[in-house]
Amino acid sequence: MTAKCFLDGGIVDQLSAGIALLDRGFTLGDGVFETFRVRDGAVVDIPAHLERLTAALDTLAFPQPDLDYGLAYHLNETREANGIAEGVLRLTVTRGKGARGLAPSPDAVPTVCITAAGLPSRPDSFTAVITARTRRNEFSPLSRIKSLSYLDNIIALGEANGREADDAVLLNGRGNAVCFTAANLIARFGRDMVTPPVSDGVLPGTVRRRLLERLAITEASITPADLEQADEVVSTNSLGVRRVSVLEGRTLPQERELHHAASEIYFSLR
Repeated sequence: MTAKCFLDGGIVDQLSAGIALLDRGFTLGDGVFETFRVRDGAVVDIPAHLERLTAALDTLAFPQPDLDYGLAYHLNETREANGIAEGVLRLTVTRGKGARGLAPSPDAVPTVCITAAGLPSRPDSFTAVITARTRRNEFSPLSRIKSLSYLDNIIALGEANGREADDAVLLNGRGNAVCFTAANLIARFGRDMVTPPVSDGVLPGTVRRRLLERLAITEASITPADLEQADEVVSTNSLGVRRVSVLEGRTLPQERELHHAASEIYFSLR
């Protein structure tokens, strides 16, 4: 069966769907996205994702998409059209078509697209390095939204793979650890659980938000030297909770206290 996607008002065949060459998401990366987990035939934690999306659209001064039924409806419509019980949805919103140049057209209409995919197979542990090629800009508002510009993350992942690691930890301008290339970071030191604050350049992840609500996690800056002493380091995003097994060549303890607690909350999300 041909994959289906939602594009600007309706469900269409993904292979025949197209974005205009003058769409600013294509020419300038002028847009945002959200990644949703589909579990047991339902899209998980829609309110948290749409709340973050709304904040991102406000940050970029986008008009809200004008949709007949609303984004939540069209997310479920796309899931049903693809018959997905376990998988991933990606919602992308761009500023729409515009003339050449940086200034957006005042009458631009946002492009809205939702695609579906199967759930990727990922081990629950991975190896990581600390990237040296790029840094997270904690002063940029883009650090707090899922913008279409992910080139720093791609550079960091490329460095990690070149060093035979699965992922990379990004530092900010002050040299503090911020995140992985596509996930938030939480570390455990004995009984203390710590995650970097948004002010350090952290994307306010939806799973991170739920863990902060339910676990005794402190928001505080974490240095690379701190990570060397961590008993556990985990990554969290909408696709799951994973444990770092090796960081910068150091094999971490096999303890899973944080991993188990975070995973239990993750799988309870609806």
